[in-house]
Amino acid sequence: MDNPNAEPTTEILGVHDCWGYLRSTSVGRLAVVIDTGPEIFPVNYLPEDGTLIFRTGPGTKLEALIAGGMVAFEADGLNSYGTIAWSVVLKGKPETVESAGLALDRDLSPWEEGVKDTLVRITPTEVTGRRFVVTSAPTHWWQPRDHASAGGPLDS
Repeated sequence: MDNPNAEPTTEILGVHDCWGYLRSTSVGRLAVVIDTGPEIFPVNYLPEDGTLIFRTGPGTKLEALIAGGMVAFEADGLNSYGTIAWSVVLKGKPETVESAGLALDRDLSPWEEGVKDTLVRITPTEVTGRRFVVTSAPTHWWQPRDHASAGGPLDS
């Protein structure tokens, strides 16, 4: 790896590794398509028996899910040293499910106040992922781009 002319390599992950990474984190992004185009929502989730489960409430996300189209879900992360990154994408069909028999209440508590009593399960039709070595220093991508607003709007 000391060769500066070496091409960076991306490792394509097998399904087993993809699920391992999905179990290692709890936050991802759900992509749905509505009349005006794609929408993306952050969700906390729980892998269960080869599917993903998350909570939601009334609104755009639930309406899109009930409409019955396909969805995409993406989660990514870094190792603890920030030297290896991974990304997993799951595509599939969502359905609402009953919470009876699922021990999810403690694992899927909503981030926001409000009614989030609809459980949704995504049964994947495709699971893909990749892993690669991060070649740039974290100071180039970890820090806020605009140092004047480093605190961000949520820190106000």
